[in-house]
Amino acid sequence: MGRIEDYALIGDLHTAALVGTDGSVDWLCLPDFDSPACFAALLDTSEAGRWLLAPAGQGHCARRRYRPGTLILDSEWDTPTGRVRVVDFMPPRDGQSDVARIVEGLSGTVAMRTELVLRFDYGHVVPWVRRDHGGIRAVAGPDAVYLATPVPVHGEHFRTLGEFTVRAGEQVPFVLTRAPSHLPRPRAVDASASRDTTQAFWERWSARSRAAGPYREAVQRSLITLKALTYAPTGGIVAAPTTSLPEQLGGPRNWDYRYCWLRDATFTLQAMLVAGYTQEAVAWREWLLRAVAGDPAELQIMYGIDGRRRLPETTLPWLSGYERSAPVRTGNAAADQLQLDVWGEVLDGLSLTRNVLLSAPDDSWDVQTALMDHLEGAWRGPDNGLWEVRGARRHFVHSKVMAWVAADRMAEGVRRSRLPGPAARWEALRETIHAEVLREGFDAGRRTFVQAYGGTALDAALLLIPRVGFLPPRDPRVLGTIEAVQRELTEDGFVLRYRPEEVDDGLPGEEGVFLACSFWLVDALAGAGRRAEAVALFERLLSLRNDVGLLSEQWDPRGRRQLGNTPQAFSHFSLIGSAMQLHHGRAHRSNAAIPSRAAVPVSPGSAG
Repeated sequence: MGRIEDYALIGDLHTAALVGTDGSVDWLCLPDFDSPACFAALLDTSEAGRWLLAPAGQGHCARRRYRPGTLILDSEWDTPTGRVRVVDFMPPRDGQSDVARIVEGLSGTVAMRTELVLRFDYGHVVPWVRRDHGGIRAVAGPDAVYLATPVPVHGEHFRTLGEFTVRAGEQVPFVLTRAPSHLPRPRAVDASASRDTTQAFWERWSARSRAAGPYREAVQRSLITLKALTYAPTGGIVAAPTTSLPEQLGGPRNWDYRYCWLRDATFTLQAMLVAGYTQEAVAWREWLLRAVAGDPAELQIMYGIDGRRRLPETTLPWLSGYERSAPVRTGNAAADQLQLDVWGEVLDGLSLTRNVLLSAPDDSWDVQTALMDHLEGAWRGPDNGLWEVRGARRHFVHSKVMAWVAADRMAEGVRRSRLPGPAARWEALRETIHAEVLREGFDAGRRTFVQAYGGTALDAALLLIPRVGFLPPRDPRVLGTIEAVQRELTEDGFVLRYRPEEVDDGLPGEEGVFLACSFWLVDALAGAGRRAEAVALFERLLSLRNDVGLLSEQWDPRGRRQLGNTPQAFSHFSLIGSAMQLHHGRAHRSNAAIPSRAAVPVSPGSAG
C-alpha cells in the first residue's frame, strides 16, 4: 500500500481513478464518482481490486509527470534492459466509461506484466470472467467491464494476468470499458487516437485560463484538478474522489468525500472566476440553486453530485482500511447536521456571481429571500459548526459570522443591485449579529476570537473573519486572532482546524494539520501587511504537494506525509485563492472577484 502522495489522478469528468507510482490503479468507482468501487486496493489489499501494469519485478517508477495542461499521466521506469513509459488517461465521457493505458518502449527491451483484479461493490463481489472476441468480459449483476488488448491474458486465482515484452518504438494498448451488463459490448476504442483527442481536449481547456503570475503553474494544475473533480452532467464538484482515507493513521476519522459541500461555494466560484472559467462558475451556481431549492429549513450542508439529499452513512466491514484505519465508510451522516453557516455560504456565493457574472436581474433572488427569511429566525440557535463536529451543538462564532454575511449580502443586493427586499431590516440584523459576536465571541484578555461562545478554544475558521468583511484585515482584533492561531493552533507552522483534545467533536484521537486552513493563514497574514511571512508560508505549502502537484486534505508534520482524502478540492481552491491574492498584492472579500493581473510586481520568495 503506497503513501497517499504516491497517487496521481486521472478522470473523465464523471469519475476518477488513482494511479500509484508502482503502476497500479488502486481506486476507481464506475460509472460515477459516488458509485461502488471496482478497484478498492487503496482501502485494503490487492484482493479488493486493482490493475497493475508495470515492468516485471520492478518497483516504483523513476519519474512521472502530467503532460503540460492535461490530465494525461506519463510514468517511466528505468530497468537494466531498457526504459519504458506507461501513459494513463480517461477520455472525457462520450457515452461510455473508458480507462486507457498505453505502454511505450523508449529504449532497449523491457519485460512487462499486467494483473487485473476486478472486484465490484468495493471489493465484495468477484465477477464472472470469460473471453470474448475482443478480449475479456467480467460481469456481476448490473455491471460489466471489458478489457481490450492485443496482449494474451489468462485467468489465475480469480485474477487476469498477462506478460509481454515491449521494444523501443513499440506501443501496446490496453482499454478497460464499463457498461451495463444487459447491453452489448461497447464500441472499440483506439487507444492512440483517444490519447490524442484527450490531450487536445485538456489543452484547449487549459488555454482558456487567465491565471498569471509566478505561481501560475501551481494554480493551473490546481484548476485542472478541480475540473477533474467536476461531474459534467450537473456541474457539481466533489470534495474528493475518495472515501475513508484517514485524518489519523489507524484512527476512526475516515469519511466519504465523494459529495458536494455548500461550504465550498464561494471558494470554488472565486477560483474559477479568477482564471476566467465563467462557464464552470455558472454551472456550479446552477447546481447550487437546484440543490438548495425547496424548504429553506431543510437546507443541507452537502448533496450528491446530482443534487440528491439522502446520503445514508454505512460501514464496509470487509475492508480493513488504508493502513488499517477503520472503519471504511460510504455515505456521510454529516448531511443531516445543522450547520447555520451554510446559509451564509450560499448567499455569499450567489452575491459573488451577481457582482461578477450577471448583468440581468438575479433570477434566483426569490430563493435567496426565502433562505434569508428562514435564517432570520434560526441564527440565534446552536449548531454543529463548520467542521461537522459530532459532539453537542454550540454557538460557534464562525456560524454567527456567516449569518452576518448573509444579512450583509442580502442588504447589498437591495442597495446595490436594486432588488426588492427589506434592506433596513437586514441591515439592522447585520448590526445586531455584529455586536453579539464582538461581545460573546471575543476574548479580550487574550486578544482573540474563540471557537464558540463561552469557550476558550481556538478555531482556524476565525481566520476567515477579514475574508468575508466582518472586520478589516488590520483590525487589532483580527491581528490578535492571527497571533493566537500562530501561537496556539499550529504544528510546525501549519494550522490545525482546532485541537481535538480541547473540543468535544464526538471522536477519539487527533488529526493532521488542515491544508486549507494554512492557506487561510497565508491570506490573513497578507491582509495584515505581513507579506514576507505570507509568501514564506505559501511556498512551504507548495512544497507539500506530491510530485505531480496534488494535495490531500491534511498533512502529518511528524510523519511528514499527506493525510485524508485526495486530491482535496478545498486544498486546491484555497491554493488558487492565496496564489492569486499574493500575485495581485492585496486581500479581496469573498463576494468580490480576484483580478488575474497583478497590481504590483511579485516574484516567488519576494518579501514585498
